[in-house]
Amino acid sequence: MSDKNRKYIFVVGGVMSGVGKGVAASSIAKILQFNGLKTTAVKIDPYVNVDAGTMNPTEHGEVFVLDDGHECDQDMGNYERFLNSSLSRDSYMTTGSAYLKVINKERSLGYKGKCVDVVPHVPLGVMEQIENAGKKEKADVVLVEIGGTLGEYQNILFLEAARMMKNKYPNDVMYALVSFLPTPHKIGEMKTKPTQYAVRTMQQTGLTPDIIIGRSEIPMDDKRKEKIAFSCSIKKECVISAPDIDSIYDVPENFLGENLDKIIINKLNIKKTKKNNKKIDEWKKFVKSSKNGKKKVKIAVVGKYFDTGDFVLSDAYISIIEALKFSAYKNHIGVELTWVNSKKFEGKNVKKELSNLKKYNGVLIPGGFGTTGIEGKIKVIEFIRKNKIPFFGICYGMQLACIEYARNVCGIKDATSYEINPNGKNKIITILPEQKKLLKAGDYGGSMRLGAYPAKVKKGSLAYKLYKTEKISERHRHRYELNEKYIEILEKKGLIVSATSPDGKLPEIIELDNKKHPFFVGVQFHPEMKARPLDPHPVFNGFIKAAKEKMDK
Repeated sequence: MSDKNRKYIFVVGGVMSGVGKGVAASSIAKILQFNGLKTTAVKIDPYVNVDAGTMNPTEHGEVFVLDDGHECDQDMGNYERFLNSSLSRDSYMTTGSAYLKVINKERSLGYKGKCVDVVPHVPLGVMEQIENAGKKEKADVVLVEIGGTLGEYQNILFLEAARMMKNKYPNDVMYALVSFLPTPHKIGEMKTKPTQYAVRTMQQTGLTPDIIIGRSEIPMDDKRKEKIAFSCSIKKECVISAPDIDSIYDVPENFLGENLDKIIINKLNIKKTKKNNKKIDEWKKFVKSSKNGKKKVKIAVVGKYFDTGDFVLSDAYISIIEALKFSAYKNHIGVELTWVNSKKFEGKNVKKELSNLKKYNGVLIPGGFGTTGIEGKIKVIEFIRKNKIPFFGICYGMQLACIEYARNVCGIKDATSYEINPNGKNKIITILPEQKKLLKAGDYGGSMRLGAYPAKVKKGSLAYKLYKTEKISERHRHRYELNEKYIEILEKKGLIVSATSPDGKLPEIIELDNKKHPFFVGVQFHPEMKARPLDPHPVFNGFIKAAKEKMDK
């Protein structure tokens, strides 16, 4: 499709936050893919933060990193997983980045001396980025999710951009409202009034929804659809039922059942589309396999972001959760995750708490920052290494595995990390030289080692068996690395550095001999960010396979 005919669908939310705009946008993009269309997505976050890198994961959720190093909202991970593609920084923006772009342009006389106003110049900048995202991906349809909820002050400028976009491309833009329909238990009836108010609020910004996606506990009946259609001046078939379901990956099939793809294609006057039944069948097969298997491997995730309630966990570690699920399905088994706070292993009854780890088929230690709960994680790693429980350490998890090995196998009792103790004598984990300068200057935003970097895998290693290739590319987000001064000492005692940067200087994967331990692997990067439903990540596959073998024994 040419740039002139490119289509845009804006997805906004009504009634409450967390209503499922990201999943709805991802699923719409997916069902349009099923119809032979090339789709891409843009996420707009109404925060003044320039990117998501400085946002607390327990408040906002996981920070997702793109190949080009941009730090984004977790919804970008949803888009990549659903669309099976790698997006660029053009696909993510915040209030802060939108303003910064305009300010930088003004400072460099990009407006040629004009008075620069919030409107129209900020919305025009937003529109330009959306258009660039579509061009870069050569997309037929661009899905644009506007964060926040209708009625909030924060997203007004982005709604204005959506209105201006419709003026610019009157036949190529449509709006989807994802709204909540409560069913109060004491009343026992699904209520449409909150959605009607959301539509009224939307209309006050100059936008009228073309489709309304009704999120609810149970499917929406015809009466409710008729009521919404009549009250909100849209056709009944454009009111889509989106009830709670077992998995977010069921949503595309639900949308197909509601004929949402046909409705969109007709409304946007898209021609020459043909359903790809093979792709639909592949997706359905994946969804079906995700529900199969009564047997489940028990995986403990030992981390630190667990103090604010279970509802936060799915956001703070969402990519890891999904990556584990994808690999479990590939191994024809389910996965049961248990969240274990690492602080448990620092107080009383440490031996009892460690002994409890024997009931798990595998233990994963994810990335993170700071010193909280670190000694507990090191105790956990020592225990599972000695008891031959499959272990997978990601980023900080890999670094702590190196510290544990240095302390308890190499005899370097004061082994530490620059992050934990910058004045320590034996800093097994050191800071990257360029990072030291950045931290001294107080430059924290977007300054880590970020994005996709190549690595070389050693032939004959477990990592090579998993990847089946020497050359790999993985996404990073860190400031610290295994200190090359200690590599020889660690390797003499049996730790294997099985992948490095192409120049051999930066260790990327460490492991123990597969004959001595069923699975002990640490990676400096974040493999979870490249795991896809139909293409699970090889290291996660290996970890789940080892956990399954332990369970079978």
